[in-house]
Amino acid sequence: MTAKSSVDSVRREMISNMRIPLPSIQNQKEISKALSEMEKEIISLEKKLSKALQLKQGMMQELLTGKTRLV
Repeated sequence: MTAKSSVDSVRREMISNMRIPLPSIQNQKEISKALSEMEKEIISLEKKLSKALQLKQGMMQELLTGKTRLV
């Protein structure tokens, strides 16, 4: 009994001697810095979104309770 698949497989011996080019250390540092800055920006935007959602929730609550009326 054998199992076959329509998907080709890759085995360790097929790729063990392949050379994989890597960016220079300086380039890696620049990439890392850019990703860190993006992460900080995402965190900042998530905080702003959270505050806006809380504000919206509060405003909706005031409208639903009649505390604030739209004219």
